[in-house]
Formats: sequence, structure tokens, C-alpha cells
Amino acid sequence: MLNKESGYVKKELPGNIAKIGTVFFAVGLILGTAGYFIEPVRASFSYLVAFMFLVSVGIGSLFLVALEYLAGADWSTPFRRVSEFLSSSIPLLIIFALPLIFNMNSLFHWTHTEAVAEDAVLQGKAPYLNSSFFIIRVVVIFGLWSLFYYLLSKNSRGQDSTGDQRLTKRNIVLSGIFIPLFAITATVTSVDWLMSLEPHWFSTIFGVYFFSGSVWASLAALTLIVVLLKEKGYLSQRINNDHYYSLGTLMFAFTCFWGYIAFSQYMLIWYADLPEESFWFLQRWTGGWEYFSIVLILAHFIIPFGALLSYPAKTNPRRLKFISVWILCTHYLDLYWLTMPNLNVSGFVFSWLDFVFPIGILGLIILIFNINAKKYNLIPVGDPKLQRGLDFTLH
Repeated sequence: MLNKESGYVKKELPGNIAKIGTVFFAVGLILGTAGYFIEPVRASFSYLVAFMFLVSVGIGSLFLVALEYLAGADWSTPFRRVSEFLSSSIPLLIIFALPLIFNMNSLFHWTHTEAVAEDAVLQGKAPYLNSSFFIIRVVVIFGLWSLFYYLLSKNSRGQDSTGDQRLTKRNIVLSGIFIPLFAITATVTSVDWLMSLEPHWFSTIFGVYFFSGSVWASLAALTLIVVLLKEKGYLSQRINNDHYYSLGTLMFAFTCFWGYIAFSQYMLIWYADLPEESFWFLQRWTGGWEYFSIVLILAHFIIPFGALLSYPAKTNPRRLKFISVWILCTHYLDLYWLTMPNLNVSGFVFSWLDFVFPIGILGLIILIFNINAKKYNLIPVGDPKLQRGLDFTLH
């Protein structure tokens, strides 16, 4: 579709994009399936990390879409459709959760009846931590996310042909409902899939920790794709350095926010020095996990903080592409650090499966994005805020 004011012309993405996505997804699917037969427990844990990465990018992207509508932001409108495409994995989450649901006994200690019978803590948490209620929560939460994704994206894409401004107002109302619901459901999801891996441990800030990492990774994915599409001529050439600066500033802000939340969680537990809380961090400071902890501090906070600190860094496309990939990789490392010590209590043990599943998830994201890019415009050409977004300038 041509939009004369924006200078946007819909073009098909290169065919090799679909081929790359297909190869990556096929490799992950075939080797991952083999892994479930060879090392079923290790495969379940490794797949959980990849699955939570998919969840975090999907819901984080939908949060960014809703945030734009609710805040009335103009500058992000020219590339909001990218976040919509990234969030289109949400309706598939229930399908990709099935391997984990069928292997809950391999992941969660609280699913073992004999363990609960001998543990007073697990007995106290049994009304919440039980398989039936867990599955109900998963179905309800993924269903709610899918519903809001469908409604928000349907209204957005509908404007491409109708230009109806009432659809923007509807999405503002939907976003106002979704944001608080997102806060609750994202917290429940992080507690269910990650924190309950060690049911004796608890943290009142864990949901915020997961939220910060999810939105940060979603911003990195958005920035990487926007810069690549702009360079290849698939987005409006009126997207400029001020747009890049805004994306870089948001990534820098969430770098600081993630660091603040991570330190707050650690500091409060360290200061209280309660055995029922501190053992979780002590576990990540022995058996080789201490190196992961140190790398996480450096790679997930100090390096991106320094890389995005200056104004030129936030407007340099090469720097933005590099740091976006860096943040996505370190977010995966963060999820790995949260998950895997619960499997290898005695220490870190490498497995080839740790590389198989992220390759498959990357291929899936590429395929989903490519399918959406073929069906819909990469720019919301009917959005009434589009021209203001393209005219955006900081000066």
C-alpha cells in the first residue's frame, strides 16, 4: 500500500528471511524433540528458558503497544506495527507450553505428592501450587493476553483501510484495561514458571524483575528490527535520528531500571539475612554459578549502561544494532541464571540442549514476523497520529 504523506510503499521482505527462520525452527524442533528422548529432565529445563524468552518478548511487545495508546505517544507510531508483529506469538503460547505442562514433574518439586506430604512449607502453599490450578492459570492468562492482542491488532490494522479514528479511541480504552491486567498476569506468570522452581524461596519484587527484563528485551528487539528495516528501505525514510535517540533512551532507562530492581532484590535479602531467602542467592554463588552471576552484572548492566550513556551512542545505527543484540542475549542469560541452578544444585553442567532451543525460538520469531509482514503493512498507514510521528523532532 502507498501512503504518499509518509513515503511508505509496502514491499515484500526478502525470501531468504523465511528460509532462515524455517531452518532455525526446524533445527530447534528436531534436535529439541530428540533431546526430550535422550535427556528429558534437562530438555524440560532448557526448553523452559527458551519458552520464557518467547513469553517475555511477546508480552513485553504488547505492553509497548498498549503503552503508546495510553500515553498518546506520537513518535513511536511509525514503527508500532513492529511491536504488534512481535506480540503475535502470544496466541501460540498455549501450544508451546504443552511440552512443559506434560513434563511438570520434571520441573516442579511441588508436583510430587510424596514431597508435599513431608514438607510443611509445600503443604502451606498447596492450595496455590498444585497442578490443576497451575494449568487453569496458564490457560486463563494466555487466553486473556491473546484476547487483548487480537482486539488491539485488529483495530490497528483495520485503520489501514478505513482510517477510522474511533478505532484509536477503542484501543486507548482497551489499553487502559490491559495495563493493570498485564501487571497482575505477568507477575503470576513469573511466579508460576520461574519462582516456583524453588518453592521454598520467595521474593516480593520478582514480578517487577521479570517485567523490567521483558520490556527491556522487547525494546531491544524493536530497535534492532526498526534499524534493519529502515536501512533496507522497508520503513519510511522519514524515520530519523530523533526516533533512534528515543528508542536508545528507553533502552538506557530500562537498563537503569533493571539494575535498580535487581540490586534492590539482592540488597533486601542480603540485609535481612534470613536463611529461607538468602539460600537462593548463595546457590548462585557456588559450583560455577558465581561466574554467571558476575557476568550477568557486567553484561546485563554495566556494559549496556556505558554503551548507551552518550547522545551519539543513542543515534548511531551500528551501535544500536549491536547493543540490541547484546541485550537480547543477556536477557536470555538472565532467564538461564534464574532457571538452571534449580536443576544443577551441585554446580553448572553444560548441555548441547542449551543451544538447541534458543535457535528454534529465534526461528519461530523470524517466521511469525515474516508471515505478518507479508499480510499487513509495516507502518500503520491509517493511524491519525502517523504524520505527527513522522514529523517528530527533539529540537
